[in-house]
Amino acid sequence: MKANELIEQNNQKRELLTEENEMYYSKLLMYIRTKLSLSEQQSEEVLMEMLDHLLEGQDEGKSAREIFGDDPKGYADEIIEQLPTEEKRDMVKFLGQLSFNLMGWFLVIRGFTLLLFSIFVDVSDTVYILPTIIILGLIALSVSFGVKVILGLIHQSLFNEKSSEKKDMLKAGLYGAGSFAIILAANYFIREFGPSFEFPWTASLGSGGMLLLISWLMKRKVL
Repeated sequence: MKANELIEQNNQKRELLTEENEMYYSKLLMYIRTKLSLSEQQSEEVLMEMLDHLLEGQDEGKSAREIFGDDPKGYADEIIEQLPTEEKRDMVKFLGQLSFNLMGWFLVIRGFTLLLFSIFVDVSDTVYILPTIIILGLIALSVSFGVKVILGLIHQSLFNEKSSEKKDMLKAGLYGAGSFAIILAANYFIREFGPSFEFPWTASLGSGGMLLLISWLMKRKVL
């Protein structure tokens, strides 16, 4: 089965777990799935094997802790060491899908913003190429680093009983607010210069929607 089919089947089978076993297994699942350098296909196959093994043990009256041990993080790390990394072509496809998604939402939000403000005031639909590239670069860096920050928080908190979900959410929120403030400041202080072209809200919405569709198709493994 393909990775997306394994994920769907995994979601269905997890409903058969007891609350305690589901909580234990979900931590393993989240920890392994958020290791983005691993092969998605191989990871999902291993996760399905683990789930089937857990369900068999559960039918015999065993708990996840009895089956996988008292050190779930150590067990997950052993599994991760045996999994292959994602092939370069798959990683390029993943980054391309993420880029199309990011650019698509940027254009859709721009289109709606221009449409909304044009109702009340005259707005310019001129796009200056160089400043736009700088802003998009800042957004891409912010998102990339933000993904690492959030995944790092997840990995630290999953198996740490003393971790505070509120503190983790606060850290992530502070990072998001800081990144947003930097992008807004850059957008405000970077002056309009260089070559430009007219890009109305209709074109922005249309092209943004097209990029989001391409991103969705790539995620569904259609493209």
